[in-house]
Amino acid sequence: MTVPNVLLSGIVGSTAYGLARPGSDIDRLGLFAAPTEELHGLRRPKESHVSTAPDRTLHEAAKWCRLALGGNPTAMELVWLPDDLYEVRTPLGDELIGIRSAFLCAKRVRDAYLGYATQQFRRLEARGDGSFSADTRKRTAKHARHLKRLCGQGLELYTTGRLAIRVEDPDEYHAFGERVAADPSLALPLLRYYEDAFDEGPTVLPDEPDEAPVEAWLRRVRAHFLAEAQNSAVGA
Repeated sequence: MTVPNVLLSGIVGSTAYGLARPGSDIDRLGLFAAPTEELHGLRRPKESHVSTAPDRTLHEAAKWCRLALGGNPTAMELVWLPDDLYEVRTPLGDELIGIRSAFLCAKRVRDAYLGYATQQFRRLEARGDGSFSADTRKRTAKHARHLKRLCGQGLELYTTGRLAIRVEDPDEYHAFGERVAADPSLALPLLRYYEDAFDEGPTVLPDEPDEAPVEAWLRRVRAHFLAEAQNSAVGA
């Protein structure tokens, strides 16, 4: 998959969290800028490009900003990666990393992270009592690990304003996954604990995200690629 104007891209998922095991897929996430002139036409350019083998998702800059402003955990981790996990990092991408806190607000972070964790729990409930195939058990353990990760990362972001991508004790996450794979109900106390922790707070996040620097950044992106296209036309 060749997508022009990639501004920021890196390795996410289990590799980034430190939870990868031999045979784990390597997931990549990034954002790109659609040519500015194409945004004024009758048909909007494609907002996302998704490929498998390798697994890669690229969102158009405006779509990524909307996702991040909504607290989307998957989108948000792109601007909190350790430096060694970035594969594409442009000046405009660095600017985006520099304003990452502007996307945050208390309610959206709480709702998004707990919401995603609750989705994982519902999937666990749907798996039954643990008497299922090895492949299903493997998927169940994965859902449990992600539930635990989402809860921990979300609460850290909520209370400190910072997001640590790599988990502190990967073995404990894998052990938790195996316990829950045998008995999905064991995930409920963890979920309830974090629901209470979010309620008790306190949070350092504002009530609303700061959209002004996000809007300014997106306009710089549009101006940059408009000027680039105009210069190319003059050169031709």
